[in-house]
Amino acid sequence: MPKPSAAKSSKAASRPDPARLLKLLWRHHSPALPPRKGPRPALSVDQLLIAAIALADREGLEALTIRRLAAELSTAAMSLYTYVADKAELLELMIDTVYTDMALVQTAVQTVDSSWQAGVQALAASNLALYLQHPWLTEISSERPPLGPGVISKYDRELSVFEGLGLSDIEMDAALSFVLNFVRAAARDHVQADRLAAFTQASNADWWQAQEAAFSHLLPPGRYPLAERVGSAAGEHNQGAYHSGFAYQFGLERVLAGLEQLISGKSPLD
Repeated sequence: MPKPSAAKSSKAASRPDPARLLKLLWRHHSPALPPRKGPRPALSVDQLLIAAIALADREGLEALTIRRLAAELSTAAMSLYTYVADKAELLELMIDTVYTDMALVQTAVQTVDSSWQAGVQALAASNLALYLQHPWLTEISSERPPLGPGVISKYDRELSVFEGLGLSDIEMDAALSFVLNFVRAAARDHVQADRLAAFTQASNADWWQAQEAAFSHLLPPGRYPLAERVGSAAGEHNQGAYHSGFAYQFGLERVLAGLEQLISGKSPLD
């Protein structure tokens, strides 16, 4: 029987262990295990995740390595592999942790306005706040979320915004994804704008004024009349070529309008 190649063996070894990951994700929801014999662990998984999230919040995912995290915790890098298998597993746990800690503002808004529109606005606002608090989340694909209690409870809470509106289960899931995908894209723009401003030490208004002064000498007036007219109006309004806050509000109104068209054709459920 032929032996597997080193490349294949390495690839297989790097695959995540679903059973191990799920056990870690649901560690607070499983029966307590009897204490192990021997020295008490110096750290807990929760302490490890608090430090990892704080590091990623401050410096981004590139700075988050097992070696750097060990230095933050004043321990040896190899000791961290007692708690997590690798960075990929660490990220899965981090995502579920910040979702567990997430406090939706939906309930507070709906005490004043119980409409589904208010629910969507609250849902969008809470997710935008989550992304701005943890900018590294915008860099992680949402295609295969960790199936932990934080992710599942967040999904359940946010689906409730669309419950009873006459939508099918497939439409409810798609409507939620529609809103979350919009917020994710808007949050990415917010994060990139903040990073750009910090890197250049200049506001959008400063950048726009400098570009406008230099660019006005390159093209004669009227060469691109539509771009000139619309661009000037937008630039004055946004104090730059783009304003992420205005784009978010404009986009959210279009999201609500699109959902209104879908929901208006349905019969609300009792």
